[in-house]
Amino acid sequence: MAIIRSMDWVNEGGRVHPTEVDCEVRAIREEGATYLQVSTFGSDYRQREKKVSQTLQFDRSAALRLAAYIRQTFGEGD
Repeated sequence: MAIIRSMDWVNEGGRVHPTEVDCEVRAIREEGATYLQVSTFGSDYRQREKKVSQTLQFDRSAALRLAAYIRQTFGEGD
């Protein structure tokens, strides 16, 4: 659970994870700053249901970098 400080594109490695999880996204405004928060919940195989597993927060700069990586990977969309 952290605010993203830096983000770098990596060309090698990685694999598709074997489990799927649910996610919530919200905007948080605090002391004049806005953050995009993404929270994931444990997989269906976890013992406790609907428990936040990980939370990432993106300030405007990090969110725009993430959006650029998404466009680079998937294109501009419809």
